[in-house]
Order: sequence, then C-alpha cells, then structure tokens
Amino acid sequence: MYKRIIIKIGTKVLTDKNGKLDRNVIKHIVEQIVAVRNKGTEVVLVTSGAVGSGRALLKTKDKEETIADKQVYAAVGQVALMNTYAEYLGKHGIQSAQVLVTKEDFRDRVHYQNMETCFLNILRGNVLPIVNENDVVAIKELIFTDNDELTSLVALQLDADAVFILTSVDGVIAGDLDDPKAKVISEIKLDDLRMAEKFVTNQKSVGGRGGMHTKFAMARKMISAGITVYMLNGKNKNGITDILNGKEVGTKFTPNKKISSRKRKIAHGDSLARGSIVINKCLEDQLAEEKRVMSILPVGIVSAIGEFKKGDIVKITTERGKVIGCGISKSDMEIVNQSLGAKGGRAVIHYDDLFVY
Repeated sequence: MYKRIIIKIGTKVLTDKNGKLDRNVIKHIVEQIVAVRNKGTEVVLVTSGAVGSGRALLKTKDKEETIADKQVYAAVGQVALMNTYAEYLGKHGIQSAQVLVTKEDFRDRVHYQNMETCFLNILRGNVLPIVNENDVVAIKELIFTDNDELTSLVALQLDADAVFILTSVDGVIAGDLDDPKAKVISEIKLDDLRMAEKFVTNQKSVGGRGGMHTKFAMARKMISAGITVYMLNGKNKNGITDILNGKEVGTKFTPNKKISSRKRKIAHGDSLARGSIVINKCLEDQLAEEKRVMSILPVGIVSAIGEFKKGDIVKITTERGKVIGCGISKSDMEIVNQSLGAKGGRAVIHYDDLFVY
C-alpha cells in the first residue's frame, strides 16, 4: 500500500468533445479518490482544465488567442473547475484546498519551503490538495512545460510513492495508435526505456500543452528518482482502484531502486536550474560508474555558466552539452570559475547534493 500518491488529470480526460467539463468523468475520479483515501493513502490531485473550461463558458468565437485571452479563460474556468470538484467531494464529506503555483515557486528556496509546509499541513488536516498552474499570472518565463512537469515537481517535493497519469489513451501502445491489434505495454523498467520510447508519438491533446513525449520524459525522471508511475486512460472507470487492488491496467513504469528524499528533490532540478557546471570527460566517465560515490571538485570542471549563487540548483553538463544530472552548488558562479581545474579544492557540489541520471 502506498503512503502518498499524486494523481494527474489531463485536459482531454476532463472535457467532452465540445470542450466542456465532463462532470460524469469527474464524478467517477472523485469516487476513486475517496476509495483510495479510505484505505489510508494520502492523495494530491494535479488537474488541468481551467483554460478549456473558461473557453467553453465564455463561448468564444474562432480566433487567434492571445496570452491575455488565456488568462481570462483560466480565471473564469478555475472557479468552475474547483466548484465541480468541491461539489462531488462534498457529497463524501471531503474538503478540498486550491493550490495555484508558478515555476518560480519551485525555484525560490523560501517559496519552495513555504509551499511544502502548506501541502503537508493540508494533508495533515485530512483535506485534499488540488493543484494547478496559476495561468492567470504566469508569464512566459514562469510557465511550466505542461502539468506533467508540475506533477513531477510536486511528487519530488512531497516524496510521493507513486504518480498516476490519467490520459486519453490506455497507456504506452506497442504500435500504431489506430491499429486495433496494437497492445499496451504493461510494464516498462528503467532499462527498457530506450526500447519503449520508439512507440511514443508527438500528438498533443486539443487545448493542452502536453503530449506523450512530455509524459514519457516525466516518467523517466520519476523512476530514476525511485517513484513508480502509472499511465492509464482516465475516461475508463475504476482504473486507479483496480491498479491498487493488484490488477494490470495501463502502463506501469517501475523504478530500479529507492533513493533518499533529499536526492529526490534535486532530481528534477534541470528544469529549475539557474546555471550549469560543465565537466570534463574524465569526471563524466567517473560519474557514469553506477557504484561510484563522489562529489564534483574543481579539478573536473571546465566552466560555470549562468548567474547562480551558493545554494542554487545547477545542471551538470558534458562538454558536448548533454545534461547528465543536477545538484546544489556550494559556491557562487564567479567563485567556481576562479577555481577551475584546481587540485585539492573543496567540493563545488557535495555527493549528498548531487543527482546523476
């Protein structure tokens, strides 16, 4: 039994063919959440659908949408979305709490800690947190790639055991989506990712920013951090509860091992990083050795890029530009650049603050 799970619902699951909220689907998802909570598992819900809901309510004409238009849709739609959840949850005696965030909330250490404390207090109060991006105030620099990225950040922040991605397909399909003979891959392990990735398409849902590629990338990071991920069709009834009762539903992404809570929170740092540390080939090869335990020292660093300060998350990249991990810098960028290649220097990133993919 999982202690804490994250459930992410995509726009296409929540809406009907006309773009309006599908109340019947929301009702059945809420029923599953209630069943899971009654068995002692904490649930955090990450939901899309505010922009689509607002667009349908305002009955907009076909036109090229501006950022301002989408902000208005989000402001109107978020109210309708939360009211719908509150209505169905209220029938089971469950209170919900709205949590709206931007990427900057994860980048800023004070915001991050305050948000984590808020989540934990909500959960201790037996209230269901419902999370969405704050589209009303988000600007280009602060926007998430999609709610899949937001989901992974919340999962790592709250040290979740598992993530359930409710999408409009039955899972990762081994073949053409339109081929009725194509079957769902029931389980994908970390070592199988490269093989399974060839079946991932670029198709995105109408009204959504995400697609199967972003879901697959998120699943890769989650299982690298020791979090199990399930991808299933959210339109089907009882998918979540069936999985928790031991049935094979959708695709399960299985991690190889558990890692510490601290390293989990660093694991998704590449999307929040304020700079990069470029390492030489020798250090790259050393970090690639699975059982090697080591910190990043100045002797293995080629350059430091960005405006990061001590305590900020930075990406670890090779000289070819490939991101191989991330960590928390123990020095400002200027100081790192002053010590490049020095032997015997203090660690720039300590092993406890380093996550290698």
